[in-house]
Amino acid sequence: MESAHSQEQAAPAAFTAFARFVLFGGGVGVASGLAVAALASWIPWALANALITVVSTLFATELHGRFTFGDGRATWRQHAQSAGSAALAYAVTCAAMLLLQQLVAAPGAVVEQVVYLSASACAGVARFTLLRLVVFARSRSQAAPTVGTALPVQATVARTAAPADPAVLCHAA
Repeated sequence: MESAHSQEQAAPAAFTAFARFVLFGGGVGVASGLAVAALASWIPWALANALITVVSTLFATELHGRFTFGDGRATWRQHAQSAGSAALAYAVTCAAMLLLQQLVAAPGAVVEQVVYLSASACAGVARFTLLRLVVFARSRSQAAPTVGTALPVQATVARTAAPADPAVLCHAA
Protein backbone atom coordinates (compact mmCIF):
# COMPACT_ATOMS: atom_id res chain seq x y z
CA MET A 1 0.00 0.00 0.00
CA GLU A 2 1.38 3.41 -0.94
CA SER A 3 1.74 5.99 1.78
CA ALA A 4 0.68 9.60 1.29
CA HIS A 5 4.33 10.63 1.44
CA SER A 6 5.34 8.32 -1.40
CA GLN A 7 2.34 9.51 -3.45
CA GLU A 8 3.52 13.10 -3.09
CA GLN A 9 7.02 12.10 -4.19
CA ALA A 10 5.65 10.30 -7.24
CA ALA A 11 3.70 13.35 -8.45
CA PRO A 12 5.87 15.56 -10.66
CA ALA A 13 6.61 19.07 -9.45
CA ALA A 14 4.40 21.81 -10.88
CA PHE A 15 7.08 23.21 -13.20
CA THR A 16 7.98 19.77 -14.55
CA ALA A 17 4.32 18.90 -15.03
CA PHE A 18 3.68 22.21 -16.80
CA ALA A 19 6.65 21.68 -19.13
CA ARG A 20 5.33 18.20 -19.99
CA PHE A 21 1.82 19.64 -20.46
CA VAL A 22 3.14 22.16 -22.98
CA LEU A 23 5.33 19.56 -24.71
CA PHE A 24 2.67 16.85 -25.03
CA GLY A 25 -0.26 19.21 -25.59
CA GLY A 26 1.68 21.28 -28.10
CA GLY A 27 2.99 18.21 -29.86
CA VAL A 28 -0.48 16.73 -30.17
CA GLY A 29 -1.77 20.13 -31.34
CA VAL A 30 0.82 20.40 -34.12
CA ALA A 31 0.21 16.81 -35.21
CA SER A 32 -3.54 17.46 -35.15
CA GLY A 33 -3.18 20.47 -37.41
CA LEU A 34 -1.28 18.39 -39.94
CA ALA A 35 -3.75 15.51 -39.62
CA VAL A 36 -6.76 17.78 -40.19
CA ALA A 37 -5.16 19.23 -43.31
CA ALA A 38 -4.38 15.75 -44.68
CA LEU A 39 -7.78 14.28 -43.82
CA ALA A 40 -9.62 17.31 -45.22
CA SER A 41 -8.36 16.41 -48.68
CA TRP A 42 -10.67 13.32 -48.55
CA ILE A 43 -13.61 14.46 -46.43
CA PRO A 44 -15.18 17.84 -45.59
CA TRP A 45 -12.98 20.03 -43.37
CA ALA A 46 -15.54 20.32 -40.55
CA LEU A 47 -15.83 16.54 -40.31
CA ALA A 48 -12.05 16.10 -40.45
CA ASN A 49 -11.62 18.70 -37.71
CA ALA A 50 -14.27 17.03 -35.51
CA LEU A 51 -12.73 13.56 -35.91
CA ILE A 52 -9.18 14.73 -35.28
CA THR A 53 -10.32 16.80 -32.28
CA VAL A 54 -11.90 13.74 -30.65
CA VAL A 55 -8.90 11.51 -31.34
CA SER A 56 -6.33 14.11 -30.31
CA THR A 57 -8.18 14.92 -27.08
CA LEU A 58 -8.29 11.23 -26.15
CA PHE A 59 -4.61 10.83 -27.02
CA ALA A 60 -3.51 13.99 -25.18
CA THR A 61 -5.52 13.05 -22.09
CA GLU A 62 -3.86 9.65 -22.04
CA LEU A 63 -0.42 11.26 -22.36
CA HIS A 64 -1.22 13.75 -19.59
CA GLY A 65 -2.48 10.98 -17.33
CA ARG A 66 0.56 8.81 -17.83
CA PHE A 67 3.40 11.31 -18.15
CA THR A 68 2.39 14.87 -17.32
CA PHE A 69 0.70 14.13 -14.01
CA GLY A 70 2.08 10.63 -13.37
CA ASP A 71 -1.37 9.24 -12.60
CA GLY A 72 -1.29 6.18 -14.87
CA ARG A 73 -3.95 5.39 -17.47
CA ALA A 74 -6.70 7.96 -17.70
CA THR A 75 -10.16 6.80 -16.65
CA TRP A 76 -13.30 7.50 -18.69
CA ARG A 77 -14.24 10.13 -16.12
CA GLN A 78 -10.88 11.86 -16.58
CA HIS A 79 -11.33 11.72 -20.36
CA ALA A 80 -14.76 13.35 -20.03
CA GLN A 81 -13.47 16.03 -17.66
CA SER A 82 -10.50 16.71 -19.91
CA ALA A 83 -12.80 17.02 -22.93
CA GLY A 84 -14.92 19.48 -20.95
CA SER A 85 -11.87 21.57 -20.12
CA ALA A 86 -10.83 21.51 -23.79
CA ALA A 87 -14.32 22.70 -24.77
CA LEU A 88 -14.04 25.55 -22.26
CA ALA A 89 -10.64 26.51 -23.68
CA TYR A 90 -12.16 26.50 -27.17
CA ALA A 91 -14.97 28.77 -25.94
CA VAL A 92 -12.44 31.20 -24.43
CA THR A 93 -10.48 31.50 -27.68
CA CYS A 94 -13.69 31.94 -29.69
CA ALA A 95 -14.92 34.63 -27.29
CA ALA A 96 -11.59 36.46 -27.53
CA MET A 97 -11.75 36.46 -31.32
CA LEU A 98 -15.39 37.62 -31.31
CA LEU A 99 -14.50 40.40 -28.91
CA LEU A 100 -11.63 41.46 -31.17
CA GLN A 101 -14.01 41.59 -34.14
CA GLN A 102 -16.36 43.82 -32.11
CA LEU A 103 -13.59 46.17 -30.98
CA VAL A 104 -11.51 46.43 -34.17
CA ALA A 105 -13.20 46.80 -37.55
CA ALA A 106 -10.45 45.17 -39.62
CA PRO A 107 -7.75 43.66 -37.42
CA GLY A 108 -4.59 42.60 -39.20
CA ALA A 109 -3.26 39.06 -39.19
CA VAL A 110 -0.62 39.93 -36.58
CA VAL A 111 -3.21 41.39 -34.19
CA GLU A 112 -5.47 38.38 -34.70
CA GLN A 113 -2.59 36.00 -33.95
CA VAL A 114 -1.57 37.95 -30.84
CA VAL A 115 -5.14 37.89 -29.51
CA TYR A 116 -5.68 34.24 -30.40
CA LEU A 117 -2.37 33.05 -28.98
CA SER A 118 -2.81 35.15 -25.82
CA ALA A 119 -6.29 33.74 -25.24
CA SER A 120 -5.01 30.26 -26.01
CA ALA A 121 -2.13 30.66 -23.54
CA CYS A 122 -4.47 31.90 -20.78
CA ALA A 123 -6.89 29.06 -21.48
CA GLY A 124 -3.97 26.60 -21.49
CA VAL A 125 -2.74 27.75 -18.08
CA ALA A 126 -6.29 27.52 -16.72
CA ARG A 127 -6.70 24.07 -18.28
CA PHE A 128 -3.39 22.88 -16.83
CA THR A 129 -4.48 24.08 -13.40
CA LEU A 130 -7.86 22.36 -13.71
CA LEU A 131 -6.30 19.11 -14.90
CA ARG A 132 -3.66 19.13 -12.18
CA LEU A 133 -5.89 20.12 -9.27
CA VAL A 134 -9.15 18.40 -10.22
CA VAL A 135 -9.00 15.89 -13.05
CA PHE A 136 -5.70 14.20 -12.19
CA ALA A 137 -5.56 15.15 -8.49
CA ARG A 138 -4.09 12.44 -6.33
CA SER A 139 -6.22 10.92 -3.62
CA ARG A 140 -5.42 12.63 -0.36
CA SER A 141 -7.65 10.31 1.67
CA GLN A 142 -4.67 8.44 3.12
CA ALA A 143 -2.93 11.65 4.21
CA ALA A 144 -5.80 13.02 6.31
CA PRO A 145 -8.81 11.14 7.56
CA THR A 146 -12.17 12.40 6.37
CA VAL A 147 -15.38 12.73 8.33
CA GLY A 148 -16.75 9.30 9.13
CA THR A 149 -13.37 7.60 8.86
CA ALA A 150 -12.49 5.53 11.90
CA LEU A 151 -9.34 6.66 13.62
CA PRO A 152 -6.98 4.10 15.14
CA VAL A 153 -7.60 3.59 18.86
CA GLN A 154 -4.70 3.50 21.26
CA ALA A 155 -5.18 0.67 23.75
CA THR A 156 -3.82 1.11 27.23
CA VAL A 157 -2.79 -2.05 29.05
CA ALA A 158 -2.47 -2.00 32.79
CA ARG A 159 0.61 -3.82 33.96
CA THR A 160 1.08 -5.37 37.32
CA ALA A 161 4.39 -5.83 38.99
CA ALA A 162 6.02 -9.19 38.32
CA PRO A 163 6.57 -11.39 41.32
CA ALA A 164 10.09 -11.16 42.64
CA ASP A 165 10.14 -14.62 44.20
CA PRO A 166 12.25 -16.98 42.00
CA ALA A 167 10.04 -19.93 42.85
CA VAL A 168 6.99 -18.13 41.53
CA LEU A 169 8.86 -17.06 38.38
CA CYS A 170 9.96 -20.65 37.65
CA HIS A 171 6.45 -21.93 38.22
CA ALA A 172 5.04 -19.32 35.82
CA ALA A 173 7.45 -20.41 33.10
